[in-house]
Amino acid sequence: MGAEPDFWDEPRSAARSMHRLTTLRGRVDEWEKLISEVQSLDELSELASAEEDADVLGEVAGDTDQLARAVDALEFQTLLGGEYAENGAILAIHAGAGGTESQDWAEMLERMYIRWAEENNIPVQILEQTEGEEAGIKSVTLQMPGPYAYGKLRGERGVHRLVRLSPFDAAHRRHTSFALVEVLPQIEQEDDAIEINPDDLRVDTYRSSGAGGQHVNKTDSAVRITHLPTGIVVTCQNERSQMQNREVAMKILAARLLERRIEEREAEQARLKGEHVEAGWGNQIRSYVLHPYTMVKDHRTSFEVGNAQAVLDGAVDPFIESYLRAHPYGA
Repeated sequence: MGAEPDFWDEPRSAARSMHRLTTLRGRVDEWEKLISEVQSLDELSELASAEEDADVLGEVAGDTDQLARAVDALEFQTLLGGEYAENGAILAIHAGAGGTESQDWAEMLERMYIRWAEENNIPVQILEQTEGEEAGIKSVTLQMPGPYAYGKLRGERGVHRLVRLSPFDAAHRRHTSFALVEVLPQIEQEDDAIEINPDDLRVDTYRSSGAGGQHVNKTDSAVRITHLPTGIVVTCQNERSQMQNREVAMKILAARLLERRIEEREAEQARLKGEHVEAGWGNQIRSYVLHPYTMVKDHRTSFEVGNAQAVLDGAVDPFIESYLRAHPYGA
């Protein structure tokens, strides 16, 4: 690939190709290493059986269990196929109706996904955040540039429901709150996947109200971009300069336009298959119950766990894996 005379004429495209090649080589190397370990273990097992060496056979059994877990992990990686699965992710959370209750729930979800990213060694950057009036957040947009972040998180998009005794209710009654999670593939603006016509954009600047150092509330550094043909609006105010905020906002816009294209294609495929497709607030994908019992249940796979607090602390992987096993890409 890199030996082609004109390969490096487009440095960004070449860098993306080399990154993909490195990623694929790494996955092949993992399988080849595993195959070698299995062969060695098989030979050791035959030798130990022939000599009736109980100690070595016990070690073989332990190593076999370890290899089985490694195979399961690599098998799970095969579920991360499909378009843009290798890309980083842009994850957005929006509080539903219900004021402070839902805004607090949105902030709990933000913490959950940040903790999940930390556990998976995926960096996180807050691109935009709107604080709630009393507590929590109205919305937040997170960038997770780690490899396969989109492939892992794509099943998290949808409505998440919380049932708990409200800390904001003087009578301490039980409340139900909703928040919407969006997961978009992170793409570079130079990618051929999405072309954005500058004439289709309305760009507004305003004064930032959040983090950003000494320029906050002193310059119109925050940026709001409206894509006129679709009505999609993106904002960014967390960077120090207007140019940086505009660059980040354009990345978010490109991701939203790409996700819109993917959804339209999936909806058309479902229509041709005769499937009924709905997208709305009433279709929660997962419920988190903290009272009168504790449980987190995914309504698409029926997978559930009783330790709700562990999930809220970032233990989302079992839900991600159960969804991807039940809904492999393209199924």
